[in-house]
Amino acid sequence: MVELDPPNERECQQCGRRDVWDPDATTWRIDDEARAGNPHCIHEWDINGAYRPIRE
Repeated sequence: MVELDPPNERECQQCGRRDVWDPDATTWRIDDEARAGNPHCIHEWDINGAYRPIRE
C-alpha cells in the first residue's frame, strides 16, 4: 500500500520565512510573525527533489 507523507513545515532558503501546515484549514500558516520573512521575496522552499512524499 502506498501512503502520502506530505511536509508539515517549510522554510524559505532566501528570506527565512517559516510556514507550518494547518490541517484544519488545509493551508500553510506563517509559523511566527518574527519569522515572516520578506513580503517581496519569491520564496524558494526547502522542499526539493530530495523530499520523498510517497511512503511504501
